[in-house]
Amino acid sequence: MKIRYDPSVDALDIRLLEGKIECEVIHLSDQVSIDIGPDGKVVAIEVLDATELIPDLMVKGIETENLLLTKGTLANP
Repeated sequence: MKIRYDPSVDALDIRLLEGKIECEVIHLSDQVSIDIGPDGKVVAIEVLDATELIPDLMVKGIETENLLLTKGTLANP
């Protein structure tokens, strides 16, 4: 799993499955979409205007549980 935040476009991307996977995109709203793989598994979740939907994102970071953070990801302050 990879969690990335891009402040230049205020987008949060949560990638659950790695690799190049052809997906169907389901738009839950103008700001939230889910990528579904051919086997019905959730591949990724994208949140646009992330700091608007998650106001404490930049202050508190992303709370993680049972995940290994790697270089380039947000860490808990």
